[in-house]
Amino acid sequence: MKLLRKFSIIVLSVVLLPSLTSAAELTAEQAAQNGISLLLSTVAEVKPYFATDRDRYFAAVEGALATFVDFEEVAVVVMSRLGESATDEQKTRFAGILKNTLTRFYGAALLSYAGEELIYLPSDTPPTDPEKSTNVRMQIKGADSSFELQYQMFLNDEAQWKLKNLSLGGINLARLYNTQFTALMTQHENDIGLVLDNWR
Repeated sequence: MKLLRKFSIIVLSVVLLPSLTSAAELTAEQAAQNGISLLLSTVAEVKPYFATDRDRYFAAVEGALATFVDFEEVAVVVMSRLGESATDEQKTRFAGILKNTLTRFYGAALLSYAGEELIYLPSDTPPTDPEKSTNVRMQIKGADSSFELQYQMFLNDEAQWKLKNLSLGGINLARLYNTQFTALMTQHENDIGLVLDNWR
């Protein structure tokens, strides 16, 4: 479990793209690999602020996430069919909540990365259409254990690869958050506004 905690930070490894490279020119796998290199160098640069100016540190992490993760799409995936009655404002609000949740959790976890080996794996189900959603797989190898990460990526309307879901050690994030969302919907009699007010 220590390895799982320590390497949960790699989920964030696909959040950036080099500014001089068009996403449309990259495959999902290339976008992920480029993002890892840039993200880790960015974190190394701002890491001292975690102790002295935490807001500045998390702002840098959030800015990186915003360049690659489509949080509104993440919100739609998490809400699933229960979100059919959600207004655009509620979807945008939930996207902001998820952005803050993931930024805080993984931003703190990024501090523990110590250069462990990252191995990209071929897709277990290659898409028949290269422009459809695809999973980017990675294995993180520690001294005595390893586990796999999967990033579900899609091409948006601007032909940019974006992240909309991920699995960490077999745990599907959207499914996990959907369970929480469903429970809150039941508790608050399907009032999405109250669900968002009480999201923790």
